[in-house]
Amino acid sequence: MSRTLRRVLVSAVALLAGAVFVPAAGAQQTSGTQPYIVGGTDASIADHPYAVYLVDERENQFCGGTLVAADTVITAAHCAVAVRSSELGVVAGRQDKRGADGMRFDVRRVWVAPDYEDPTTGDDIAVLTLAGSAPYRPARVAGPQDEALYAPGTMATVLGWGRLSEGGEKSDTLRSARVPVMDDLSCGQSYGTYDPQTMLCAGYPEGGVDACQGDSGGPLVVGDTLIGVVSWGDGCAQAGKPGVYTRVSSYVEDVSGI
Repeated sequence: MSRTLRRVLVSAVALLAGAVFVPAAGAQQTSGTQPYIVGGTDASIADHPYAVYLVDERENQFCGGTLVAADTVITAAHCAVAVRSSELGVVAGRQDKRGADGMRFDVRRVWVAPDYEDPTTGDDIAVLTLAGSAPYRPARVAGPQDEALYAPGTMATVLGWGRLSEGGEKSDTLRSARVPVMDDLSCGQSYGTYDPQTMLCAGYPEGGVDACQGDSGGPLVVGDTLIGVVSWGDGCAQAGKPGVYTRVSSYVEDVSGI
């Protein structure tokens, strides 16, 4: 079962239970636990001030995002459509979700890639315009001139607040993991719907390090340059099943014009 399909199933169960629970990227059910950003470590918001998270009307974190301008956040399309825009919020500058530091913003505009249908078919990107300005350093958005950052073997960092184990509690603090960009041929062999024009894969052939539930929409960066958005995959950190990210450079003209 893909992360996307599991996300839908878990959301349905949560709604039946009367809870507002929208995990952004589910994971295939396997034996044992699967940590959120598997193989990751604690990260400092001071080092990654552009890392933000999305909340619903009950202030539940359900996705991540990247601050790319004072009032602009890039996230995944499937995150942006998970709740009504009037109920969507963005928290910036907060490393520990239990704290009160940082700032919370309402969202005054949501742009979703026009051709988006499902994460597995591409165009899984959205832009949120905040109802205010965040005083934090934004990430730079990769463009066509940054193709070297997508070269196989390039080490990138994925960031997020997600589940500590499959079906378990989410992390209260920002975490990160280092993953290598994979070549398109290998990714295409892992996923039949992989589109190298709109996606990229990152991870190790043997697995062990990956994004997982609750991390969707969050940043994949090289230095402080945003090259990918956590999108989908098959399970978490499984061998031969790398994480799939939206290729940001393919949408730089779209997002810069908003």
